[in-house]
Amino acid sequence: MSAMTNTERLDAGKSPEQLLAERGKRIEDALQLKQPDRIPLQMPSGYFLADYGGVTHREQQDNWERSQELLEKVALDFQPDAILGLFNNPRPSLVLGDRMTKWPGYGLPDTGSFQFDEHEFMKAEDYDDFLRDPSDWAVRTYLPRAFKELEGLQYLPPFGMWAFGHYNLGNLPMLASPPVKSSVEALGRAIDVALEDSANMGKSVGRMAALGFPPHFLAGALIEAPFDFMSDTLRGMRGIMLDMLRRPDQLLAAEEKVLRFQLEFALNFSAATGLKTAFIPLHRGSDGFMSLPQFERFYWPQLKEMMLVLADNGIRPICFYEGVWDQRLKYLAELPRGKTAGWFQFSDIFKVKEVVGDTMCIIGGMRNSLLQSGTVEQVRDHTKKVCEVAGKGGGFIMSPGVGEMEGSNPDLVRTWVDATHEFGVY
Repeated sequence: MSAMTNTERLDAGKSPEQLLAERGKRIEDALQLKQPDRIPLQMPSGYFLADYGGVTHREQQDNWERSQELLEKVALDFQPDAILGLFNNPRPSLVLGDRMTKWPGYGLPDTGSFQFDEHEFMKAEDYDDFLRDPSDWAVRTYLPRAFKELEGLQYLPPFGMWAFGHYNLGNLPMLASPPVKSSVEALGRAIDVALEDSANMGKSVGRMAALGFPPHFLAGALIEAPFDFMSDTLRGMRGIMLDMLRRPDQLLAAEEKVLRFQLEFALNFSAATGLKTAFIPLHRGSDGFMSLPQFERFYWPQLKEMMLVLADNGIRPICFYEGVWDQRLKYLAELPRGKTAGWFQFSDIFKVKEVVGDTMCIIGGMRNSLLQSGTVEQVRDHTKKVCEVAGKGGGFIMSPGVGEMEGSNPDLVRTWVDATHEFGVY
């Protein structure tokens, strides 16, 4: 008989109900900068589920029941405190003819990985219209450009005409024109599949809870730093870099608009769902994308205000600090203690602990490359150091640096989990 692993020893004989309560408390204690019984570990598994289960990435994304079975298998085999499957679902995008994404089996091989295909859907000359009325511009200009099946929305009358009340009803036949009607029907189909996906998500939460795994701590509103919002799906990287030089005042004004309606969305989302988290993936604020003076003007003030408003309203912002943020850590130390959390991709996790360890819960520490091609000794030694340094005193969640574990070696993942449970006990 093989020796009992650290994971099996720590959790032996516990019921799913007990494990559910302990894992939930362990994570919440860490998020509040407290010291839990041991370092919590999360597995943002992604396509690792398909690799581990011997199915294609397309089957994982298209077959919900099979994907759920794989999620349950990986959770039970590795016993993390938190686990995620795929971040993205293609069905609404496919229904609407999304021009900004590619998926396994849809623009990519069945074994491919989700790709974001950036476009400049907002032109430089669109700034005035965007600033005048971002909602009207988004529906009548942006959506027809970004989604093939929504091209008919460009024929809608200005949204402001609805304020004309009774007298605007004479324009209703315009909604029956074939292009507009087709786009409205496509929206209806997208809503239907999105509702099915939402129901499946609820079923998944229930099934995982029955096995002893709590809802993931990222559950909540999804928003972006205003600069990233303007860049990712509107101006693109080239456009936004030029905007900082050629039209900085318009960019700043647009960021202010974006900040306000995203905050409104996040606050309303929290009130409607009861979820007290806002996940903010940060894409273009890292060390390599802009200078510190640009960061101080175009990125940090808006992001900081976003996080402060959320925190003041009882919502915890959890930011994914993509790339390297070593030069920006001093700014993060300005945030209120224990009100935010940060998931760090490539930043020096030991420097992160030194600079912001008393400010926020730190998530990360394990390099994805080590889980893919390291040795057992390398994984074990690195895990030990991370637990001892980054995990010291609590306020730390062990995690890969990236929210996707595709290509990870299952034996190395097991070594990592077991070492975390060995060296992460307080």
